[in-house]
Amino acid sequence: MASTTSTPRNSHRPDPLTLEVVELIGEVVARFHEDYEHAAAEHALTGAQARLLSLLCLEPLPMRRLAKRLKCEPSNVTGIVDRLEARGLVERRPDPADRRVKVAAATSEGRRVARSLRESLRFAREPLAGLSEGERVALRDALRGMLG
Repeated sequence: MASTTSTPRNSHRPDPLTLEVVELIGEVVARFHEDYEHAAAEHALTGAQARLLSLLCLEPLPMRRLAKRLKCEPSNVTGIVDRLEARGLVERRPDPADRRVKVAAATSEGRRVARSLRESLRFAREPLAGLSEGERVALRDALRGMLG
């Protein structure tokens, strides 16, 4: 008697276009990170210091939340904040919601350095400038759609 067990088909295998898009996204991300690390170094920052400073420009955050957002240990964040604080780019202050907790916050100099770093990123600026406004809007909308 023949076996009735069939091999399940993988109906979720990506098509060649999807694979190409995924590879291109990966290349864009890699180039962005390379440019970001270079821009950070021009400001005498490590990539991790620059990312932390950028996060703190959005809002003051406690160390644990910073560690979660940076995907690293809280002890690593403490060292990064210490170095940024020594340069006057970050300060520690009591959390208004819980005075037992300290938050890290960007100083005005830290916000200036973070803005300068963002403005010095070259990778995306030139290729995006070559796109029409409609193409940039379509790209933005597609990226927003991917992120949900």
